[in-house]
Amino acid sequence: MTDRNDELAANLAKVERRIADACATAGRARDEVTLIVVTKTYPASDVRILADLGVRHVAENRDQDAAPKAEACSDLPLTWHFVGQLQTNKVRSVVGYADFVQSVDRSKLVTALSKEAVRAGRDVGCLLQVALDADESGRGERGGTGPGGIGELADLVAGSPGLRLDGLMTVAPLTGEYAGREQEAFERLMVLSTDLRRSHPAATMVSAGMSTDLEQAVAAGATHVRVGSAVLGVRPRLG
Repeated sequence: MTDRNDELAANLAKVERRIADACATAGRARDEVTLIVVTKTYPASDVRILADLGVRHVAENRDQDAAPKAEACSDLPLTWHFVGQLQTNKVRSVVGYADFVQSVDRSKLVTALSKEAVRAGRDVGCLLQVALDADESGRGERGGTGPGGIGELADLVAGSPGLRLDGLMTVAPLTGEYAGREQEAFERLMVLSTDLRRSHPAATMVSAGMSTDLEQAVAAGATHVRVGSAVLGVRPRLG
């Protein structure tokens, strides 16, 4: 385990330096950006090492992996983010451990999240996933609502018991006008965030950027970056 500890510590230090350098370049303070380590496909033992190294925010995208991992690590001072596409039949389980759901993109999901949050007595932070590869009222290839759907969905979340509207999330699109233009995509998200905060001032979170494009996200103004492989490494494909 010592080798893995050393590996994660070295990787985490490199990512922290990248974020710090990006913040300095953008004229931002380092504490304006929160690192979320995406631990999908990696074991609870890695989460424990990361917690010992000072990581406080972790993310998962599959409930079947996340639920047992979160339970195994329930004694740790961690904030759990769910970042994957969420089906309504998994909502009860996800609400049991997720402090934030970053992939809220349709009214049916909001209704289900509210019902289960109330039942569990929890306050769940919600980020609306914005699809920048979709038209105004469409949906993205990897989920998310088109920009034209933000206002109505935001009002629904804000008015739903057990839920808290915290901001917006996006994934750099692979198709459409922003394909290959990550910083422009993230800058577009910031414009949408500014619009949202006119009616929902507390929705200040902007989650954007991953291992390959965190610098562009920080430059655009993201408050949270979601980094997986740069910290944990690339797992070999099965089969």
